Amino acid sequence: MENASARNLWGDFLDAHLEFASEDAPKVIHFCDNEKDANTCADLVCKEIKRATSHSLKGIQLRNEKLPKIGDFYVVTDWKGTAKCVIRTTSVKLVPYFAIREDHARLEGEGDKSLSHWKKTHWDYYTRELSEFGTQPTESMIVVFEAFEMLYKK
Repeated sequence: MENASARNLWGDFLDAHLEFASEDAPKVIHFCDNEKDANTCADLVCKEIKRATSHSLKGIQLRNEKLPKIGDFYVVTDWKGTAKCVIRTTSVKLVPYFAIREDHARLEGEGDKSLSHWKKTHWDYYTRELSEFGTQPTESMIVVFEAFEMLYKK
């Protein structure tokens, strides 16, 4: 783990939770593609308001990333890389974009937690994300809906 702040937080987490001492080092992440939203989301996760995130399956595939899986650990940072908390994936569901519902939006905990807010902000994000690969989102694209629990924060 290159990020010293994340390494220190993970070490503190392991000191408090020896049952996870044999786990591999977690992936270090921040949410979103801009500083304001990344910092807001990190704060919402630490407050246990944001309990899920959504990825475009197409984006994951185009970046040759692995799908998240139940039990994955992450150290969440702000935009500048300051570690804020440790989370663990509790469920992963593949859902067509058009089938996202109010309960998904509420679990993500962003904005006013409404479906309309979720659809606007995620459509805009997926448009930016996929444009780098010369493609665009569609109503039928698959969204990887990942729920998580916040396990530790400083």
